[in-house]
Amino acid sequence: QVQLVESGGGLVQPGGSLRLWCAASGSIFSINAMGWYRQAPGKQRELVATITFGGSTHYADSVKGRFTVSRDNAKNTVYLQMNSLKTEDTAVYYCNAGARANPGSWLTDYWGQGTQVTVSS
Repeated sequence: QVQLVESGGGLVQPGGSLRLWCAASGSIFSINAMGWYRQAPGKQRELVATITFGGSTHYADSVKGRFTVSRDNAKNTVYLQMNSLKTEDTAVYYCNAGARANPGSWLTDYWGQGTQVTVSS
């Protein structure tokens, strides 16, 4: 099994910055894409940003130019640098990884428990 643990959420004023990170641990054979999703109250979970093992990135239009996703493959860790935060960025942010626990296992989606990000004055 692969476990994902997020850190770095909190309360920040509009225009401020936060950095999230998510570390994968457990039985890990390989990790493909990693990324971040978020879910605001009353809304569906939505993609924020993803990054492949090779470093190719994809962002939701709403965060382009403000958020930066990166990863450290040696540490099985993905980061999300969030700048120029807006009140509409308030949500629970979830880490996601496509991973194989061992050579014979299927590629499986794993999720973290979520970390709250609140943007408010």
